[in-house]
Amino acid sequence: MSNLSKKPLMLALSSPSGAGKTTLSRKIQQSDSTFKISVSHTTRKPRANEADGVDYHFVNEEKFKSMLKENAFYEHAQIFGNYYGTSKKSVNDLLSKKFNILFDIDWQGVEQLSKFKELNILKIFILPPNKEELKKRLVDRNQDVKESIEKRLMAYDRDVQHSKDYDHVLINENVDNCFKEIKKIIKNNLKN
Repeated sequence: MSNLSKKPLMLALSSPSGAGKTTLSRKIQQSDSTFKISVSHTTRKPRANEADGVDYHFVNEEKFKSMLKENAFYEHAQIFGNYYGTSKKSVNDLLSKKFNILFDIDWQGVEQLSKFKELNILKIFILPPNKEELKKRLVDRNQDVKESIEKRLMAYDRDVQHSKDYDHVLINENVDNCFKEIKKIIKNNLKN
């Protein structure tokens, strides 16, 4: 799908929690070996199906704050009481190997990444068909307690307001159709 001799593409996928960005990120990486997912650092505890260094770099708050003081992140945010950040070192390592990079991050992270004009960032915002479907997905994935689901639903309206800052906004009614749309957008951007 890609030509590695060109400047690497940095694809930032964002969405309200539960709209499908992580599933779509994995599908992109599995379908195109030139894309590598940027593995963020977080102070959040790992979920049962998550592995350190694969899904996130799980660190304690002290380590995260130490990295902040060292200016080690391109972007960072505190979300639902936990810290998240994209390390400059991990991104620069992937760029030096000419990989396209996939960021599975929220709007706060994309806003910060966009300040680095030397980064070739394509921003796509993923929406669920509606808020009721989002609630169903959050409940069905069975990863969050009821209070956490309520917080995520309360953040939905604020998150959606930031979709206007993205290059593309897609509605994820069907993950395979949404994935096809993303692949078309990537193909068009890699031609340029």
